[in-house]
Amino acid sequence: MDKPDVRSHTPVLYQEVLAALEPRAGARYIDGTVGAAGHAHGVLEASHPDGELLGLDRDPAAIALARRHLKPFGKRAILRQGSFAEMVDRAAAVRWKSVQGVLLDLGLSSMQLEDAQRGFSFMKEGPLDMRFDPSQPVSAADLINGLPERDLADLLARYGEERQARKVAAAITAARPLWTTVELAQVVASVVKRTRSGIHPATLTFQALRIAVNDELRTLEIGLEQAVSLLVSGGRLAVISFHSLEDRVVKHFLRQESKDCICPPERPMCTCGHKAILRLLTQRPIRPQEAEIQANPRARSARLRVAERLDVA
Repeated sequence: MDKPDVRSHTPVLYQEVLAALEPRAGARYIDGTVGAAGHAHGVLEASHPDGELLGLDRDPAAIALARRHLKPFGKRAILRQGSFAEMVDRAAAVRWKSVQGVLLDLGLSSMQLEDAQRGFSFMKEGPLDMRFDPSQPVSAADLINGLPERDLADLLARYGEERQARKVAAAITAARPLWTTVELAQVVASVVKRTRSGIHPATLTFQALRIAVNDELRTLEIGLEQAVSLLVSGGRLAVISFHSLEDRVVKHFLRQESKDCICPPERPMCTCGHKAILRLLTQRPIRPQEAEIQANPRARSARLRVAERLDVA
């Protein structure tokens, strides 16, 4: 079968994800962020002839693109618009009680970044939107133009880890209303200088707004719990993160669920009753090889963590 058309989207850590999930015939998988279906295509190809995949995405444009790329797999590919924080309900709706693997690729797709009208990139003139699902009620413009300066500074510090959050918030407040990505990027660049690594001054501000608009960290926490609840014994969870905030959530969750006790260290004996339900397969995250980074610079910050569901009575 032909490989997916990856001209508009290169799946990050493609071979590593397939090695982690170990797709096989007769098994079921969930791709909670199906995007352009690069990883999903590989899972369905490797689980020939009767493996199935449920692909979810909050972005209706991504679902439409995935449907085209996965058309050769027919009924083996099931696609639904929705958040991976709803994967238990989505699985139940197609009469799935359990799965052998779950993938969460938390990065933005090239399709989303390159569409100026989505407002994700400060490199292209477009509206300050940043919603994964266009039907969501709050856009980046709503936050930029509506939040009090102090709340905006807190948002930038919390979700962007922007050290100059107060200075950026003050500049934004003085310049608003702001309606386009380029306007916002210029305001931020007027008070934050480009780093030695060449990262654009507006990078952290745009990251913070996107996370806030889409409630990404809380959604991730819920999605991780739901993913593990669906896994059969021996089933695999693979998560690709792209910045420290989301990787921290993934790392904490996997480590906590791989321990029999999560009581504070100072407690002399265990009172929590917690039992491990996961086995860590990656003590340290898997990072892209240099060849992949050269071919796809956006892969540079990717981190893949993998865990296996234990047989818990």
